[in-house]
Amino acid sequence: MNSMSKGNWQEEKGCGCKKEKREEEGTKVLLKCKSGTPISLRSTTTTGTPNTIATLTLNTSHFKNPCIKLEFAANINSSTGVGESIILDFQVFRLCRGERVSTPIGPIWTFSRGPSTVVAITTDTFSFLVCDCDCDCDCGIDDCCTYSVVVTSRAAVPSALANITNPILSALVVEQNNHC
Repeated sequence: MNSMSKGNWQEEKGCGCKKEKREEEGTKVLLKCKSGTPISLRSTTTTGTPNTIATLTLNTSHFKNPCIKLEFAANINSSTGVGESIILDFQVFRLCRGERVSTPIGPIWTFSRGPSTVVAITTDTFSFLVCDCDCDCDCGIDDCCTYSVVVTSRAAVPSALANITNPILSALVVEQNNHC
C-alpha cells in the first residue's frame, strides 16, 4: 500500500506531515436549454433581414464572475436550383436588463450550400458554440440577460429555399476561478 491510498497521504506514521484541512465550496453550475422557432427563408425574404430563431434568458445574479458557454444547433433543409447558392449568417447577441442595444457575442458563423450543378434538396446539421466570459467583475448584482441567435440570409436567389428546423440554444454557466 502506498502513501496515497485511502486518503491517508499526509497521515502516514512518522511522516511528520500535518494534514491540511481546506473547505471547498461546491462549484455553482447552471444549465439551461430552450427550443427555438423554425423558420423558412424563401426567395421573397429580403437579403440582410435579421430573423431571431432562438432566445434564452439567464439570471446570473448568484454567480461571481460568470462564464457562459452557449451552444446552438439546428437542421437546415435546403433546396437550390442549378447555379444557386444559399448563404446564411448566424450571430449570437446579448441584451441585459437596462440595456437598449444588443451586444454581439463571438464571431459570425456562416452556413453555405452551393452553387449547385443540379437541382438539389439537402439536409445538414449546423452547430456552433461561443463563450461569454467578459463580465470582468463589474456585473450588477441582478444580472438577467437574454441571449438570441439571429440568422441573416446573405444571398437572394429566385428559387432557393432554406428551412431551419429544430433550433435549440443551450447555456452552461460556471464561475471563473479568478474571483473578483
